Amino acid sequence: MTPRPDIEVVVFDILGTMVDEPTGIRQGIRAALPGVDDATTGALADRWYRYVDEQQQEVLAGHRPYADSTVIDREAAALVAAEAGVDDPGVTGALAAAAQRLEPWADSVRGLDRIAAHFPVVGLSNASPVALTRISAHAGLRWHQLLSAEAAWSYKPDPEVYRLAIRATGCEPERLLMVAAHAWDLRGAQAVGMRTAYVERPVGDPPSPADSFDLLAPSLDDLAALLERDV
Repeated sequence: MTPRPDIEVVVFDILGTMVDEPTGIRQGIRAALPGVDDATTGALADRWYRYVDEQQQEVLAGHRPYADSTVIDREAAALVAAEAGVDDPGVTGALAAAAQRLEPWADSVRGLDRIAAHFPVVGLSNASPVALTRISAHAGLRWHQLLSAEAAWSYKPDPEVYRLAIRATGCEPERLLMVAAHAWDLRGAQAVGMRTAYVERPVGDPPSPADSFDLLAPSLDDLAALLERDV
């Protein structure tokens, strides 16, 4: 089949879109803190996510100097360990490492390879380069190019992060398709002129009635089929 002729490169969010970050964090908490029950595990995972989001927002607002995701994840891990009553650097290290051992969704590897047969595929993530290398290796995700928001000293949805993909590929923004399970991420891509594709995942940020993305797909396999369809 013929790929869509108006798209030259497909850019993917990774955390939540290609890998199951929430489950990986919960599993890391259970492994590092074996005495913690399921309810506490869930509460600690939520605390981790709130902290990471708060710190990224502090960076975006200019209230905190840039710190990469590896630094912020380790801070979150230390916070979680402390709230569980554990003061052990080994436990903190084990918790932080869990953020880089995330399983792919069932269709991620297959769908990515299928799309990569027709288009250059680029990963664009808020994760640091170190984290991205380990996450992609663990999950078996093969990229033509991998870009970290660290290169912009910022985090999505800062427009400068999306412009990393525009500059790296040498394409006009409307020739780039941003794929994500997070509507906020796609809105950020739209703001710099990129095309957008929402892929449903059990986690993420679904589109609101006000959103208008170019493609909507219930899975990465379905997105691959849409991209292969001759228009």
